[in-house]
Amino acid sequence: MKKRILFLAAILVSSFASAQAVQQGTVTMGPAYANQAFFKFSNPTANNVYPHSSWDLAFYRKSSFSFATRINDAKGIEIYQVSNNISNWATVDVSTAAQSSWTRLYNSDTVWTEGALEQGTATYGWGEYNPANHHVTGSIIFVLKYPNGTYKKFKMDDFFAGYTFTYSTWNGTAWGADQTQVVSNTSNPNNIFNYFSLETNAPVIAEPASADWDLIFTKFTTDYPMGGSTTKYQVTGALHHPDVKVAKNNEPGGVMNTANLNFATAINTIGYDWKTFTGSTYTIDGNKAYYVKLANGSVYRVVFTSFVGSSTGVITFNYQDVTASLGTESFEDKIAFGIYPNPSLDKKINLIYDLKENMDTKNKVSIYSMTGAKVFETAIDNTQGFYNKEINLSSLGSGIYILNLEAGNNVITKKVILK
Repeated sequence: MKKRILFLAAILVSSFASAQAVQQGTVTMGPAYANQAFFKFSNPTANNVYPHSSWDLAFYRKSSFSFATRINDAKGIEIYQVSNNISNWATVDVSTAAQSSWTRLYNSDTVWTEGALEQGTATYGWGEYNPANHHVTGSIIFVLKYPNGTYKKFKMDDFFAGYTFTYSTWNGTAWGADQTQVVSNTSNPNNIFNYFSLETNAPVIAEPASADWDLIFTKFTTDYPMGGSTTKYQVTGALHHPDVKVAKNNEPGGVMNTANLNFATAINTIGYDWKTFTGSTYTIDGNKAYYVKLANGSVYRVVFTSFVGSSTGVITFNYQDVTASLGTESFEDKIAFGIYPNPSLDKKINLIYDLKENMDTKNKVSIYSMTGAKVFETAIDNTQGFYNKEINLSSLGSGIYILNLEAGNNVITKKVILK
């Protein structure tokens, strides 16, 4: 057993040496954090910045059957449920007395597909399922309240592979003419959300293609700790792409330690609390590291270095591709494994794995190109023991590949370099 541990440890030390160089990332949100800035690790200089002021509502468009509508709280818009009776549309009251019965709604800051409108009291937030035509029909009336005091009443009329909605603007004494619009899921097919401005009565683009971002730096509302409980509060920080997972890790002295990484899907895992306001400036917690795992299995270590604040909205951080550094991992104390040599000069690698106990599930190793195509797959033993399995990848071209070891619902990912 001691020899096994030493052998796996040697692989781990070797793989740490192969981590790529640390790079500096910079995003600029602008004065008063006026923009939402998207960042892509593989294309860090791309200027994917969009003004918060350009849009009011975001409509999830990746499914014909699932929907979500997010309010632009970064713009300062508040949304309220004002009635669960759609027949009250013509008589919506915006007086101070009436507002006391309104219910404010918020976007989820953990899941992209739970917008503020999905928090309404209807079965599906803003509406009910119609079994006759398989549409969702609106049953809730909302009011959007803007920072300048403008009110717009809003109702979702229908969802079926797209959104039909109606809204009207309060002119100070009466509601203006109804405006009905359709936002189809077929619009902007490379994006996750479609965006619409009620102020200009037009669709807008407010995000890059899904493949062109990993993180978004923006303002968002969260449950902020205050006085022993939490309150809804707007913060500035980072949310991650829905296909990304993030592990938050405390690393005293900034020393990298990947022994116990737990990757989470909550989009606010990076969030806002890597910085602290000291009264005049922001200080950065250099002991906090974030491991960002992309859909292709690549893992980047992120450590924030500065946050200028609202004067410029500039944020800097160091990041490093550490996929190769995660050379030996274990899950549930059942499997430990490593890869050597890595890089491989002859396109042959040895998979060293130690099964601590028999496993009921079939285990397998899959290898993917950087484009996501599966290029190799093989089964591995699922009975207790220590194994050294040679894998011949001579049919593959030179380059970087992603290796996944799957055991039941558990997956460990490594980067493999073939010379």
